[in-house]
Amino acid sequence: MGPPSNSGFYVSRVVALLLAGLVAALLLVLAVLAALYGHCARVPPSELYDRGIPDAASFPRAKQEELPTTPKPSPTRKPEVATTPRNWRPPGPWDQLRLPPWLVPLHYELELWLQLRPDELSAPALHFTGRVNITVRCTAATSRLLLHSLFLDCESAEVRGPLSSDARDPTVGRVPVDEVWFALDMQYMVLELGEALQPGSRYELQLSFTGPVFQDTREGLFLNVYTDQGERRALLASQMEPTFARSVFPCFDEPALKATFNITIIHHPSYVALSNMPKLGQSEKEDVNGSKWTVTTFYTTPLMPTYLTAFAVCDCEHVSRTERGKEIRIWARKDAIADGDADFALNITGPIFSFLEDLFNISYPLPKTDIIALPTFDSRAMENWGLLMFDESLLLLQPNDKLTEKKSVISHIVSHEIGHQWFGNLVTMSWWNNIWLNEGFASYFEFGVINYFNPNFPRNEVFFSNILHDILQQDNALVSRAVSMKMENFTETSEINDLFDLFTYNKGASMARMLSSFLNEKIFISALKSYLETFSYSNAEQDDLWRHFQMAIDDQSKILLPATVKSIMDSWTHQSGFPVITLDVSTGIMKQEPFYLGKVENQTLLTRNDTWIIPILWIKNGITQSLVWLDKSSKVFPEMQVSDSDSDWVILNLNMTGYYRVNYDRLGWKKLNQQLEKDPKAIPVIHRLQLVDDVFSLSKNKYIEIETALDLTKYLAEEDEIIVWHAVLVNLVTKDLISDVNHDIYTLLKKYLLKRLTSIWNIYSTIIRENVAALQDDYLALISLEKLFETACWLGLEDCLQLSRELFRNWMNHPENEIPYPIKTVILCYGIALGNDKEWDFLLSIYNNKTKEEERIQLAYAMSCSKDPWILNRYMEYAVTTSLFSFNETNIIEVVAASEVGRYIAKDFLINNWQAVIERYGTKLLVSLVYVIGRTISTDLQITELQQFCSHMLEEHQRLTVHAQLQTIKKDNLKSKERNARIAAWLRKNT
Repeated sequence: MGPPSNSGFYVSRVVALLLAGLVAALLLVLAVLAALYGHCARVPPSELYDRGIPDAASFPRAKQEELPTTPKPSPTRKPEVATTPRNWRPPGPWDQLRLPPWLVPLHYELELWLQLRPDELSAPALHFTGRVNITVRCTAATSRLLLHSLFLDCESAEVRGPLSSDARDPTVGRVPVDEVWFALDMQYMVLELGEALQPGSRYELQLSFTGPVFQDTREGLFLNVYTDQGERRALLASQMEPTFARSVFPCFDEPALKATFNITIIHHPSYVALSNMPKLGQSEKEDVNGSKWTVTTFYTTPLMPTYLTAFAVCDCEHVSRTERGKEIRIWARKDAIADGDADFALNITGPIFSFLEDLFNISYPLPKTDIIALPTFDSRAMENWGLLMFDESLLLLQPNDKLTEKKSVISHIVSHEIGHQWFGNLVTMSWWNNIWLNEGFASYFEFGVINYFNPNFPRNEVFFSNILHDILQQDNALVSRAVSMKMENFTETSEINDLFDLFTYNKGASMARMLSSFLNEKIFISALKSYLETFSYSNAEQDDLWRHFQMAIDDQSKILLPATVKSIMDSWTHQSGFPVITLDVSTGIMKQEPFYLGKVENQTLLTRNDTWIIPILWIKNGITQSLVWLDKSSKVFPEMQVSDSDSDWVILNLNMTGYYRVNYDRLGWKKLNQQLEKDPKAIPVIHRLQLVDDVFSLSKNKYIEIETALDLTKYLAEEDEIIVWHAVLVNLVTKDLISDVNHDIYTLLKKYLLKRLTSIWNIYSTIIRENVAALQDDYLALISLEKLFETACWLGLEDCLQLSRELFRNWMNHPENEIPYPIKTVILCYGIALGNDKEWDFLLSIYNNKTKEEERIQLAYAMSCSKDPWILNRYMEYAVTTSLFSFNETNIIEVVAASEVGRYIAKDFLINNWQAVIERYGTKLLVSLVYVIGRTISTDLQITELQQFCSHMLEEHQRLTVHAQLQTIKKDNLKSKERNARIAAWLRKNT
């Protein structure tokens, strides 16, 4: 699956399922009297909708017939189907998250009839029908079968067998199915049999079912409605990872239960059907109304888990090429294909496949690859074998789109998903607790691929920016989780979804990178080749991976480790957080301790005695030194002592390949400061970046004083790397400093920073004015420019303000002269802030003509940058009273309240227009809005005033929530004020 987005939130469907289950229980209670399993009458979906039951279509229902008694069925009798809440059934295997090991699936014959018609796109609900025949091997005698099913209605259920060598033998008997019922909690379908299945024998489960097509979420089988060539169109696609295959067909939905699949899709003739394998054939089918449907069959898949099955039915076009005899097709909206938006992805996909084939010496096993760009896809991207799926914003690139970071983003995500063809598809983790074996290695090899095709790409700096920075900000010893979880920690299916986070992707990639760094690339790749070959078409656990690395180590003599690979890596993957390394350069003593958010506050919690086995790659005076290991809480390294010489200095964690932060004693930091002021180029860019990021994080969390961090910024007048400047500015010019800045610190900071900003500003302002195209391949500049321009304009640098006026007015007068994308948000904001209603009205007209959500959000934010109270008032009035202003992308009241002037305007507007506001946005708006308005509070009196202001608008539970949050804001703001006071004192001494 694609890397997680850093924005937004996820609401699990299991939460909705449990609520729906409760409603179902209330409806069914009268029908359940004494029967142990509780048979219940099926309520037609239309009746459930009529009753207004929330999410009624999303839970299984009993069949239509209601039987007063429960006679034992004969083998030919249709089994009853019931839904059984937990309280109405005895304890059993249906209470466990994992399937019992009684059956092993071997093969699925799956047919889905997807009844999407191009002339019925506005239908309130879509459903599909299906049949699946699952060949299984019985491993233990059982008269009860469990498999996964969610949101599906079982229409019929039969069991054939034992099977002979000829699976189609008409003389094969049938095992009576007495009853079919659903255990909602763990999402099981349970078949109660009239006789036990025999170990060692094979059987065929034959199931017919119906299910819903989801329209409000992109899970299971879902609908996308979009516009193409000026017409409203729709497509159906699937997303099965991690546990959504069970909402499309009954199955054994665990990653270790691999099987082969024969897939058939019945669809409208105007659509094309895609699946994992190439099309085998097509025929025609006529329904009871005489309508014609196309039946598309596909070749048999390799062994694979259910979460990799994939389907799409669409009215798309494609571009194609052949790579090593295998066809690659990119499917997208017809407009996008005609405009050439898929060409970039097509041109990089084949070479990426070839590079990874050669790297691992394992050919991609499928005969084709389809990649489809979906108009909307919550999972961002998905690696289904043979049918990869992407949100179109992460796959399509307009040929003239040269000044965004999209080319790099697309390259990374395509590389990530293709990496999964080996890590995840060919070799799959045994269960979800080790999903990092898929995602971590796919994330790591993104960078290997990009570096291969772009040898001058600043790999270490980009890895820091894309991977390390975010995870080091979130990870800590108290509240984070381990990369590799224990299976017993999981009790709910929803917890599996939670694993797709930064710890799996970013920390997992960091683990792979650290492992590679203390071995070497040759041993690293050799071990992975062995691992992939051994477990091809099978499953592996973390220990299997470590065993193959140990074998590679044992086969050579140059690399000596202080412990086994398992011992080293388990110390990182089985415990949460990461260490802080502190080196005393006077004595050579190095120690490790867990990193906490706020060391002093958590002193009473420092009970962990965990240690990591830490590889220390390091440099001394610019020269790379031999690898050493810190495998104890403290150790002495005499070679790391420094002399009184001005040019004697030490930096630990070469290229930031180790997953830890580094601290030094006073002398160590002093030596680094001296070297930076003397000759910053002697310290590589990645280490200037590392020093800035570590020193500010350590100061923020009370490991060192803020003055130590500020001392490190004295050399910045000589710093010409924008990525280093970006790290300085995001750590120093923080949101709390901007939103609650006082004149004293602002004046001091302005004088201090502008003196040092001049050089880097002149470099990039000249490029913007004279040759902005020069930035198109400079990824680090593209992601860093916005913060540089934002800070320069905020500090009142006249050239920044003037450039903002120039670019905005030039765009107003000549809309074809687009504002350079990397700084567009800043230019739009200051264009409005420095202008009047003329500029604001112009931006409004642009907003009304935009259709892309990203652009509308950017414009909505820019319109809130006005300094004129009457314009901001008018803005909010339009937002809540004018039909033109849908503003579905964002909440305008919150946007206005986020600005310095708007905070007070929004508060008054709420008082005077509360009824209109709640009609537009609902009462939940106020809870989040209070946080925005109160973001600068620092006294209890301010909290009381704010609570009095909104008390009549909030319900009791909301008032309690707001009060607790405001107390947290006050506490954080008091810390910030103390920190800012120390910053101001330091600036007075050094400005």
